[in-house]
Amino acid sequence: MKYLLGLLFFVFIPSTLLAQIRLPKLVDDGMVLQRDAKIKIWGWSSPEEEITLEFGEVSLKTKADDKGNWSLNLSNLQAGGPFNMMISGKNQIEIKYVYVGDVWLCSGQSNMETPMSRVAPLYQQEIDSANNEYIRYFEVPKDYDLVAPRRELSGGKWEAVNRQNIEHFSAVAYFFAKNLYETYNVPIGLINSSLGGSPVEAWLSEESLMQFPEYLAEVNRLRPQGVVDSLEKIDRDRGSNWYAQINAEDKGIRESWKSENFDDSQWKVLDIPAYWSDSDLGEVNGVVWFRKNFELSKTPDSKAAKLLMGRIVDADSVFVNGEFIGNTTYQYPPRRYTIPPGILKKGTNTISVKIINERGKGGFITDKPYELNIGETTIDLKGSWKYNLGVKMTSLEPSVSYQRKPEGLFNAMINPLTNYSIKGAIWYQGESNTAKPEEYQQLFSSMIQDWRSKWNQNPKNFPFLFVQLANFMESFDHPTDSNWARLRESQLKTLALPETGMAVTIDVGEWNDIHPLNKKPVGDRLAQAAKKVAYKEDVLPSGPIVDSYKIKGDSIIIEFKNVGKSLMMKGGEELKEFAIAGEDRNFVWANARMVGNKVIVSSPEIKNPVAVRYAWANNPDEANLYNQQGLPASPFRTDNW
Repeated sequence: MKYLLGLLFFVFIPSTLLAQIRLPKLVDDGMVLQRDAKIKIWGWSSPEEEITLEFGEVSLKTKADDKGNWSLNLSNLQAGGPFNMMISGKNQIEIKYVYVGDVWLCSGQSNMETPMSRVAPLYQQEIDSANNEYIRYFEVPKDYDLVAPRRELSGGKWEAVNRQNIEHFSAVAYFFAKNLYETYNVPIGLINSSLGGSPVEAWLSEESLMQFPEYLAEVNRLRPQGVVDSLEKIDRDRGSNWYAQINAEDKGIRESWKSENFDDSQWKVLDIPAYWSDSDLGEVNGVVWFRKNFELSKTPDSKAAKLLMGRIVDADSVFVNGEFIGNTTYQYPPRRYTIPPGILKKGTNTISVKIINERGKGGFITDKPYELNIGETTIDLKGSWKYNLGVKMTSLEPSVSYQRKPEGLFNAMINPLTNYSIKGAIWYQGESNTAKPEEYQQLFSSMIQDWRSKWNQNPKNFPFLFVQLANFMESFDHPTDSNWARLRESQLKTLALPETGMAVTIDVGEWNDIHPLNKKPVGDRLAQAAKKVAYKEDVLPSGPIVDSYKIKGDSIIIEFKNVGKSLMMKGGEELKEFAIAGEDRNFVWANARMVGNKVIVSSPEIKNPVAVRYAWANNPDEANLYNQQGLPASPFRTDNW
């Protein structure tokens, strides 16, 4: 009976007496606070609970409101650390390893997400030597909310740069922070809130979406309780049924095509890398198996071997001598697999690859590494492979990503951050908006202004730096129009907003990969823009940007800013990627020559020129106009056609 009475007493204790101080995920061990700014430390507790904050020689007190919300403000903190912070009420929380420096929000889509592990082939030494407690990284959990802005994140922690964790840090953000740290020698905090494939409208608040009725209507359609759950279930069921049919009908599974002893002598041959639409199969969807034999003169030693299988569309499972080596579930990541010791052998070895293709062309992407590395020995795996159809399927209708719908990412991944003081933001996004490039400028500009408003910071206290889209897709031998070029133009026009800067990356892309590996120049160029915009250094923020133009006779004279001493041609004997047109709007390649900070453009084919375009293509791979600091010129056009 005493036990029962005690339990009843516990049950009926008012919940307000049990409440303890609780802090947001961002306010935790290892955090970086923004120097020389008003700092808000906030949290939750019992209603009207007395709260004390001690930080160094500062001691602050406040009382929570009637709902348990409280906040305290620090100001004018000087760079340094580590320090400890104590927050006390009915309970006490000690926050350790607190640093004061510059905090940068890092956002956008997959090229901001891309981790150091993905770019390791270019930066393995950087990864192996990583060790800097003064660069701190916070990864915001991937989440969305189409109902209302959230006050708190579902998880996350501050981490220092070291060999054990750097591989999951954003490569762009890391190189940006490293450049700034080496320049200013103050702690740098990175808050990475990004999501692959996300369009800019997903990062806008509802207030900002008021300017865009189409997107606001989409939010209102999905907001009622149960609507998204029902639609997502339809997508899941469709995908589950498609894959269940594959697993039931794939001859490759039933007949063990992965086996090293399987007789594939009757299979046809395709030179890899290629799409199988180039073979007798044509553009089929479903499962296609590939097999290749190779010889080893001796059994490898006890070290693991590295198998590089380029990029594959869409998903693959790889087997060596019948043993499962690894798989990748979607098309974009590079295929880098480890073959454990004991699988490879002297004599004939067999690689089997099962590819699942949901829609479009399936197969192996060209100009990627396909090889086996065993110690110092490299075996080229390009060339003849046997192939056979496992199961033919109707194409799988793509599922809808409700996570990427308007407003959803702002509510879950940005709004909970807005109490945390920052130095500014870096942004790498745009690929998902290239279908409607002209509207991007308004959407993007609205988002920048929206975030500045939500942080309650004027532009001077909220520098916003962004990456212009890199070169991508196939090149052409004639002038073209391009949605990617038009979106780059929208990004260029966004520089009209105060306290903005842009990193031009028209020279770091890969034609066959939307996620180029060369991320250090991107981070360094964002840092270069930051030095001008955020740190007010007397430096050029970027490469040349068109400033004005005039038509003189049969030539058009383009004048640039961000030139420095003079323009520079990088590589080759002449400027490339300049095109000129008359009133018929028919562009032809032009002759272009530099004179100081000007470029004079002409063509014998155009007697009365009207317009010039530079690097106006998805992938202008010969663009070679730079300033003498080695920064590339932004693509541009003088027409508005």
